Amino acid sequence: MEADSAPARHAAQTARLYPVAVPSPPAVVVDGLSKTFRIPREQVHTLKERALHPFRRAGHDELRALRDVSFAVEPGEFFGIVGRNGSGKSTLLKCLAGIYGVDAGDIYVNGRLSTFIELGVGFNPDLPARENVMINATMLGLSPREARRRFDEVIDFAELHEFVDLKLKNYSSGMMVRLAFAVMIQVDASILLIDEVLAVGDAAFQQKCFDEFARIRRDGRTVLLVTHDMAAVRRFCDRALLLEHGEMVEEGEPMRVGNRYLELNFSAEARAQLSRWRRSTSRRRTPTSRRRTATATGARRSWRRGSSTPTVGARRRWRRASAARSARGSGSPPRSRTRSSA
Repeated sequence: MEADSAPARHAAQTARLYPVAVPSPPAVVVDGLSKTFRIPREQVHTLKERALHPFRRAGHDELRALRDVSFAVEPGEFFGIVGRNGSGKSTLLKCLAGIYGVDAGDIYVNGRLSTFIELGVGFNPDLPARENVMINATMLGLSPREARRRFDEVIDFAELHEFVDLKLKNYSSGMMVRLAFAVMIQVDASILLIDEVLAVGDAAFQQKCFDEFARIRRDGRTVLLVTHDMAAVRRFCDRALLLEHGEMVEEGEPMRVGNRYLELNFSAEARAQLSRWRRSTSRRRTPTSRRRTATATGARRSWRRGSSTPTVGARRRWRRASAARSARGSGSPPRSRTRSSA
């Protein structure tokens, strides 16, 4: 009896010493996340091109997909991520999932994570629904025994009883995404990353999807939802984040974020105002770390592609080409590059 009462006495003593409960850590924390893609201007596709032009250095452009993005998501929170096309929403989710590496910043995840960036990834069109459900559910983290146990639930939700033994290459696109969504909702992860999967099937099936999202929210699971559907954001999300050109524009109440999103889509004045704000903030904030990063990036680029100062050989070739062009323009034959024998 004394041993059994020891934990109770310890709990009472802890409550007396620390009357304020310690808050649980956030489920997801993103701190200063930045991601840049290098887009080459000219690509070498064949070995012949590489052999004919061994010293050609193709330039590249830099696309800054994410710029210093920071936010935190509490356990059990439904967090919406919205923005126009090209704003960096899917890139952010892929960085959270570990598909992309980050250039700067940190990501902290507290819990088991499952990603649904594209429905039906991993489906084999030459296999029937039964085998595809087993493979896809296993890829999403279920054990083979659990996948077999939940197979009937998947088929019931997808409404595909008559097509269980049909190969997926004979499925319509609607049947495919219904099956993929039915597999997705069986995952037991505590943190879900979902990218544009609500527009599935007809109106009746979409209502089933909405009911399933409501169940996930009641279960207290953490969801990060990327969508263009502002009605779904207002209906499900506790908070929302608006991205524009990789930068955070608004974070907070879903209604306010949704209204701001619609302004950026349909108001040229709002887009111009945001562009002026971005230019002013970019001129105003030049932290030392960013200057060091830019210097290091320039040093790496100089090391990889050679110095920007033209070499002696390059200047000679430029002078020869200029002389040849001027000679052809005056009607005289171009100067020969062969050396005369002594």
